[in-house]
Amino acid sequence: MSTASHSHVFLGEGHDKNERRTWAVIALCAVMMVAEIVGGLLFGSIALVADGMHMSTHASALLLAALAYRYARRHADDPRFSFGTGKLGDLAGFSSAIVLAMIAILIGYEAVSRLIAPVPISFNEAIPIAVLGLIVNVVSALLLSGGGNDHGHSHSHGHSHDHAAAGHDHDEARDLQTSVGPVTLEIFEDGVPPRFRLTCAGNSLRADDVTIETVRGDGARQVFAMTERYGYLEAIGEIPEPHAFTARVLVNRGGEVHTAEFAEHEHAHGTAHRDNNMRAAIIHVLADAVVSVLVIVGLLLGRYFGWLFMDPVAGICGALVIAAWSYGLIRDTGAILLDMNPDRSMAEKVRAAIERDGDRLEDLHLWRLGPGHLGAILSVVTTKQRDPDYYRRLLDRFRSLSHVTVEIETR
Repeated sequence: MSTASHSHVFLGEGHDKNERRTWAVIALCAVMMVAEIVGGLLFGSIALVADGMHMSTHASALLLAALAYRYARRHADDPRFSFGTGKLGDLAGFSSAIVLAMIAILIGYEAVSRLIAPVPISFNEAIPIAVLGLIVNVVSALLLSGGGNDHGHSHSHGHSHDHAAAGHDHDEARDLQTSVGPVTLEIFEDGVPPRFRLTCAGNSLRADDVTIETVRGDGARQVFAMTERYGYLEAIGEIPEPHAFTARVLVNRGGEVHTAEFAEHEHAHGTAHRDNNMRAAIIHVLADAVVSVLVIVGLLLGRYFGWLFMDPVAGICGALVIAAWSYGLIRDTGAILLDMNPDRSMAEKVRAAIERDGDRLEDLHLWRLGPGHLGAILSVVTTKQRDPDYYRRLLDRFRSLSHVTVEIETR
């Protein structure tokens, strides 16, 4: 039994940048909080003071996210954490979701109370404050998301082949320097079965001059003859999956050999890559923004049409929206904290990779260590003499597997 890696730093991509963004939003909320409370006390506006106190709860929720980022970063190498601090953000997200649920209940209770027993509304003060709150929340959301440019990240590198949508990640083209000039070798599979294509400046290579041999990690070899197409040479026969091998390009009937490495990578999808700490912070901001929009609509309808009931109705709608977001966050973060399988499709692909040569995957545990990092424990039953490194090579294409333990039982 052996482990593939002893590093336990499983923080998400952009961890430091997200931490800085969160602190920036906290500073913005703190400034607005002080301005509203001081302004309310100076001008005798209880509504302004109330909104300032509300802003303080907003800043407190974001403070939880910022402290989680800081603690996870500072203790990333702490040996007391068996699998690092990558899940601390999920714990903070779970806590924020509980706070969101409580806020939804309080808003709903207050709205129902006002629907039953209406209270006078100071429209001239309430509407500008709601608009100001909406502006602050929009700015906060932009700060947290970085303008929407890099909140998430993609592993696609611009390939147009079919596997890109399925999570495959290839560097498809290889440039080779040969005696007849520069040659480009690529795996082409844009809507067609994958085949080698060889392009040479001036079309100075003929099909009879070249063969391509693939050598895989387990020693398996396959030779491809070439045929001439318009402007390039194409291999006869499809390239089997996975596309992870050494390609030997034999020029001039084997008198000249050039090698090119091809590696195929797959990444986890969905919740496996999501930064739930940042997600919770953004949901706090968006929830406040949605409530602000609903409140503005309700206040405008109440002021111009006399529909005073629209204010508490807007509050009820806002409470339902926040409750729904809170439920989704609790569900996702709770699943991570309980080590549920974050990507069933990857688990099946891991099984297929291990069992493709007659071995049996007796047991597989797959769980999330942090944003974009998965841990795996495999128990393999085999009749062959194979060491853990053999199975690690089979799993090399699964880039999200950051900590792998392999147990082998030979029968």
